[in-house]
Amino acid sequence: MSMKAGPGARPPSARAWAASSYIANATALLHRAGIENPAREARWLAAHARGASFNAARFTALVVRRAAHEPLAYLLGTAPFWTLMLKVSPATLIPRMDSETLIHAALAARPDRAAPLRVLDLGTGTGCLLLALLSEYPNAWGIGVDRAPAACRLASANAALTGLANRCALLCADWAAPLAASPLGGRFDLVLSNPPYIPTADIPSLMPEVALHEPATALDGGADGLNCYRRLLAELDPLLAPGGHAIFELGAGQAGSVTGLAVRAGWHCAVRQDSAGHARAMTLQRRAG
Repeated sequence: MSMKAGPGARPPSARAWAASSYIANATALLHRAGIENPAREARWLAAHARGASFNAARFTALVVRRAAHEPLAYLLGTAPFWTLMLKVSPATLIPRMDSETLIHAALAARPDRAAPLRVLDLGTGTGCLLLALLSEYPNAWGIGVDRAPAACRLASANAALTGLANRCALLCADWAAPLAASPLGGRFDLVLSNPPYIPTADIPSLMPEVALHEPATALDGGADGLNCYRRLLAELDPLLAPGGHAIFELGAGQAGSVTGLAVRAGWHCAVRQDSAGHARAMTLQRRAG
């Protein structure tokens, strides 16, 4: 079929030509800035800048910010995770596909989707892990904990956005410390966490989108990257119901170190790889005897 315009075809409007020109220029600028997929991102930003008509000033401002390596998700205000589209902000890490490995691990550990599970997400951020699990277990209920008030507000907004607000509670606290004394506390069938695990000295060398824009408190795992794992393992036992599972995200090359910490603390560990073949999720259960 010929794609040439015939005599009756409507020529592109001046506004359409202008938008196309802006997108082409933006693609070139993003390419020079080292953005990996400049044409695709330029189109996404153009779509985001489009209201009733193409807003050139808004589009240009977004492109300049992206060329300075501000994360695309922060500019768009949303990011996908699992089957959900979630709000994001600089108060939290941007959900990543690698973290979906924890959802796969949870589904493997608890295959009965109808089970009335109690779920705890420590360091919930956007709420992505908690909400993804609740979407898979329709009879489950959960708590998300984060010490950053802005993160708790964002997770609450995402719970409402996904229609899951009636099945979860968000608690602003330092890990699980207040749960024992809280009416929301008790024991949980699944405890998940994507803790800060980047060694402090490695943070400046991360890609600029991360090092310069994502919250350092959600990245910094201390000198060896393991501080939060030590804290989680120290608090985990009273949180898990009999037969319960804890699932932690792992940083690059950390599987051996975290396994050592967990085994010495009396836990049985299994590691699950992400789609790139990296050890990404560790599932823990209390060893028998």
